[in-house]
Formats: sequence, C-alpha cells, structure tokens
Amino acid sequence: MNVAEYAARDALSLAALVRAGEISATDAAEAMLAAAEHVNPRVNAIIETYPGRAAAPGPGVHPSGPFAGVPFLLKDLVSHEAGQRYELGSRLAAGLTAPHDTELVRRFRAAGLNILGRTTTAEFGFSPSTEPLLHGPTRNPWDTARTPGGSSGGSAAAVATGIVPVAHANDGGGSNRVPASACGIVGLKPTRGRTPVGPDYSQLLSGWGIEFAFSRTIRDSAALLDAVEGPETGAFYAIARPPRPYLEAIATTPRPLRLALNVTPWSAHARVDPVVRDAVTAVARVLEGLGHRVEEARFTFDFEQYHAACRVVWASFCAAGCRQLAALTGRTIDAGTVEPCTLEAYELGCRLSAADLAAADSAVAALCRAAGTFFERYDVMLTPTWTCLPPPLGVLANSRGDLTLDAYLHLVLGTNTFTSPINTTGQPAISLPLSQSPPGEGHPAGLPIGSHFIGRWGDEATLLQLAAQLETALPWRDRRPPLHAAA
Repeated sequence: MNVAEYAARDALSLAALVRAGEISATDAAEAMLAAAEHVNPRVNAIIETYPGRAAAPGPGVHPSGPFAGVPFLLKDLVSHEAGQRYELGSRLAAGLTAPHDTELVRRFRAAGLNILGRTTTAEFGFSPSTEPLLHGPTRNPWDTARTPGGSSGGSAAAVATGIVPVAHANDGGGSNRVPASACGIVGLKPTRGRTPVGPDYSQLLSGWGIEFAFSRTIRDSAALLDAVEGPETGAFYAIARPPRPYLEAIATTPRPLRLALNVTPWSAHARVDPVVRDAVTAVARVLEGLGHRVEEARFTFDFEQYHAACRVVWASFCAAGCRQLAALTGRTIDAGTVEPCTLEAYELGCRLSAADLAAADSAVAALCRAAGTFFERYDVMLTPTWTCLPPPLGVLANSRGDLTLDAYLHLVLGTNTFTSPINTTGQPAISLPLSQSPPGEGHPAGLPIGSHFIGRWGDEATLLQLAAQLETALPWRDRRPPLHAAA
C-alpha cells in the first residue's frame, strides 16, 4: 500500500482491507510512518513515533476489533500508556513516564487500533492554539503561518494531513471542536460520562473535560464511539447507554428537527467574523432545504459570572496538577518550567480556597438550567464553532508575556464563546467541516470553517444522524489541505 492510497481511506475502510487480507496491519503502519516522515517536519504534529509497533502492535491490541490494523495517535494529555513518555506539553513534565494505562487507552486497543505515536498539545490543554514551548508550535496544514487550533492541534493536523484517519483528542472548553474547525475535520465531544476518564480522574476538570477523538468521516466517529463508550469500573457516575449502536443509527435519516440558530456570541468580548457568520447562516438554509425547522434563538446566562467560574475552576485544576508534577519530577514551578499564563493560573489556584471552588458552582448551576430548559424546546442548536478563521500563530499562545491571566481568559473565552459553555453543561456537540472562506478582502480563501451542533443531553445519536445527512448534502471528504500525505 502506497502512502497516497493509505491517506485517501478512512479508518473503517482500512480495517476492512486488513480483515480481507488485502493488506496487513504492518502495511498500514508502514504507510502511516512514511506519511509522518513526509509531512510532520512541516506541521510538527507528532512528537514521537513507535516504529517497532509496525511489525508488533502494542500490548492489548485486539486482532479482531472493528478497527484492527488501523494506525492511531494519542494526544499527549490525559490518556497515556504505561511505560511511555507523558509530558502534557510542559517543560515541568519533560521526560515523565506514565505508570499505567488509562481506561480509554485500553478501549482503543481493544478496538484494534495500533497506537503509533504521541501528538502535540498546548501546555496542560490550556490554550485554543497548540504552541507549547516544550515542543514548539504546531502548524495548520491549510496555511502553515496559522494555528491548527488547540489544545488538540497535533492530533487534528495529523488527521487533516492524512497521517492517520482517526486520532485521540480531548475537550475541556473546545479543545476537540476548535481544532476540528481550524483543520477541516470532524470533532465530536460526547456527553459527560459517555467515555471514560479514569483511573486518574473521577471528574476531569470538574466534569468539563471529555475524552474522545477526531475523524474525517461520520461513520468513523460513530463506530469509534460505539467501541469506547460506556461506564468504567468505579466511575463517578454512569449515564444511559444508547438504545442501538451509533453506526447503525446513522444509516437512518433524522426526523425533521427543530433547530435553533445562534450566531450571537455569549461573551461581550467576542465578535464573530462576518465570513464565519455568513458560512454558518448558509448551512442553516441548507438544513431548511432538508426539511428541518430553523429559528434564530439562544439561551441566555450571565457570561461574566461564568467567566469568573472558569477562572476558579481552571486555576484550581492547574494548581493541583502542577503540584503533582513538581512532586514527580523534583522540579520547581517557575518561569523556567511553565508558560506565563500557566504560571499565573497556578499562583491564583494556590491562593483560592475550597469555598471559592464551591461558590463557582452557582454559575455552573445557572448555566446548566438555562441550557436544559432551552433544549426542552429545541432538538439541536447550530452556532459557529469558532468566532474567527484560524488566526496567525502567536495570537492565542499560552506563552504570551504581554497579557495578564484575566486578559488571556477573555481572549480565549471570546474565541471559544460557543464551545466552552457546552463543556460546563455536559451536552454532546460536534464540529463539522461544512464551509470554507471565500475569496475576499482581508482574509485568505479556502480556510476551513466549522459549524457547531449542540444536542440534548445524552443524544449523540441525533447529532450523528444529522451530521451524516449533512455529509451527503455538503460533502467534505475529498477536500484536502495543500499540505497532505497524498501529495
């Protein structure tokens, strides 16, 4: 199998070739490693590969899983493998080795995925751009002067360039959906509790952090969610299981849905680029043509109160994490080991009290109830994924020394105004690569624009059915960035 043939296929079609004996798992792994060798020096998406696993997949890889023989990459954050490097994008954790597998890694392997390397992440996942000082910036394959989004930018760039058809990602404020939008791929954030976060966490980032993956096709996302969803032993809570497999569900056209269109930012500090607004509004017209009812509507909440809660939750999580890493590595937490905005968040977290963290729950409760009431009326909300086209590298970097923590949070929550609150509510959401920037003054043509669909709690099935319908109506599969393995 040559690289171009490999890079053109999604994960399920590669697995089908392996099952049929037309290619071997080694053939697929060697094609992936060749693709990475060709593309990665120009995007810096992968920080380590495991060539030895081409001939002998890692421990626990199930030879008859639905993705048997499919190459896979693990984001270097939250999920990790026993005995492998685990550095979280931070100089504080450089050289650290994970002591055990996470539950999600075990499930990826049981599905047959062959983990062949680690991808870049923003330091501790704290930025919507992937520019860690530890490994350097990851570049967007559509325009290498721009960000691929963050914090899962490495995995997103690897999928967009054809290095792998699917890759691990997580999402604490948009870290899956934002890079999906920036790189022109599919980014699904499942419902809180749908995928495991243990054994290291009971509630990742106070329950805001969700684990899953990127893909290029809806059927890959559906099948992978089938493979890894469900409660783990000792889980903090368990949610209702889907009544039928997601891969089966997407074969059914969704019933006519009532959709809310919202292109108005919740943050007063945010502005939606007209190019993005027009693209998402055009998608709404397509949805009407498909028989769905679309109305301009949104739920409301006190965004400044929510911003204050984010400040407390993120800083508390940062402080606890930094202390644990410092104890493991023996390093001091200072400007030489963590980036400027991270350091200020750590220092704030050390000053906060348990009462501060408990008090932040009032803002969380208000937001969740506003969203819950709204979604009693609407099946799905459509928004932009990101308020802007992918900005140049440096604009959203966590290492900026010219911004206070509060100014940086306003910047982040401004660009992520549509994604971050949905981490708090815990609802499922998906970014689809339905649009590209047109020729025009002040912006380049052809950059991906993601449309963000938010579903009712626990209803990934409807989101995936709608996504499959749009994949047919507005196909994106043959749309490739200038920097691609098939080239």
